[in-house]
Amino acid sequence: MERLASWVMLQWGWKRALLAIAAGAIGNLALAPVGFFAAFFVSFTLLTWLMDGTASNPESGWRGKLRASFVLGWLFGFGYFVGGLWWIGNALLVEADQFAWALPLAILGLPAFLALYYGLALALARLLWSEGMGRIAALAAAFAVIEWLRSWLLTGFPWNAIGYGAMPFPIMMQSVHFAGLFGVTAGAVFVFAAPALLGTRKGMWPGLAIAVALFAAHVGYGYVRLSEPLPQPDPKDPVIRLVQPVIDQAKKMDDKEKSSVFEAHLALTAAKIPGDDRKPRIIVWPETSIPFILTDNQDALTRIADVLDDDQILIAGAVREEDTGSLPRYYNSIVVIDGRGNIIGAADKVHLVPFGEYVPLEDTLLNVGLQGVAALPGGFSSAATHRLLELPGGLRFYPLICYEAIFPDEISSEADNAIAFLNVTNDGWFGNSPGPYQHFQQARVRAVETGLPLIRDANNGISALINNRGEIISGLALNAHGVVQSTLGSQQTRKWEKTDRNLHFWLIVFAMSAFAAFSRIGFKSRTN
Repeated sequence: MERLASWVMLQWGWKRALLAIAAGAIGNLALAPVGFFAAFFVSFTLLTWLMDGTASNPESGWRGKLRASFVLGWLFGFGYFVGGLWWIGNALLVEADQFAWALPLAILGLPAFLALYYGLALALARLLWSEGMGRIAALAAAFAVIEWLRSWLLTGFPWNAIGYGAMPFPIMMQSVHFAGLFGVTAGAVFVFAAPALLGTRKGMWPGLAIAVALFAAHVGYGYVRLSEPLPQPDPKDPVIRLVQPVIDQAKKMDDKEKSSVFEAHLALTAAKIPGDDRKPRIIVWPETSIPFILTDNQDALTRIADVLDDDQILIAGAVREEDTGSLPRYYNSIVVIDGRGNIIGAADKVHLVPFGEYVPLEDTLLNVGLQGVAALPGGFSSAATHRLLELPGGLRFYPLICYEAIFPDEISSEADNAIAFLNVTNDGWFGNSPGPYQHFQQARVRAVETGLPLIRDANNGISALINNRGEIISGLALNAHGVVQSTLGSQQTRKWEKTDRNLHFWLIVFAMSAFAAFSRIGFKSRTN
């Protein structure tokens, strides 16, 4: 290991750049759909040794080392984000005649931008870089803070945060309920970078011992949580049916196919499930599943009433129009329709997709011909805040439309009054790629993090009912056409609230930063 570490540290020029990009790309094996978390051991061990190489270069001054660290982080991030987000380009091929020109921006431009965050992470870590496990703590604290920053700065995009690589299945998800996504990220980076100590020896045994203890606590906490018995289910819990129609995105966008798309959803709503004669009380359709403006189409509401019984409820994704007296406003919404065809509730999307549902700096960019991929003319409008969907009988769901499920800090206190998250999405834009799997994992982790079960319905999958331990109660695989139904079942008692998780996260960052700072001071005193 010492020979390998020395070889990595001494690489320079294009070889060093290629090694950094490869280290980032390898990390994608830890994410869904592969979920091989050990891949991050390779990524962060190589990254640590590459950082050692920038720190030990005697010819570069302080600014030179900061610059070299930033470039190294950017290269690592570029490899990571290209490898993890290339599938976004599939959305541009749905209407290739209009958007194929933007493929380089999606496949390379977005990763190049997101890689700036990891450049900042390594520059920040460089400020406290020393030797031994102090540098591992600096790396962990820096990545945790920067991932937190990435979740909200410039509207935020915390997709594939490093912490997800440490949570491939439920036993390894439970720690997120204690520390939150970014607290888990801090611990994960420390553990994943710890093998670098084998190559430099300094601080090896205590560093490896702490890493082993953190990993054991991570898995052990999961084992304890999953071992706790669940309360007995309530026989009065409503049966929830998820409709997964698997309709090609091009067909959904074809005006001539609107009627057939609508009827396909209705057919699945009324379909019988062999071996399950339970009558669903709640039926869920995916995002933008209703291809009409409902307030302009009474016939569509009548057809829904024809299929539903009086005591059934349909929750469906739809575009909602609001008359403002001039140009109408459009919202990506969830509507609630009762068995008589009446709209009895709605909730609008709060966090819209930039360049998908709206165009930032619209006046300027529309003049040069840039428009949103999925937006209506003028783009979608966003709601000011999340509002609960209230159903007859006192049931309340916290709505999350599409990728709103990936933003942990945007879930408001209203979630405390809900019985479950309701996440409707349409991942059909991204085809048979890692995208839908990654999206599903992040939504699943949100259920564990908050302690709130999840109802997730997607056009082409992955649709599932998930308890608040991240366990799938019932679900449909990607591109599996059909329906699935179940109750939410009994749930585990929540132990921690959002304020607790935030506190635990910052305490973890403070402890790691303080240790790194003391190590840095000791290192400086020994070298002077």
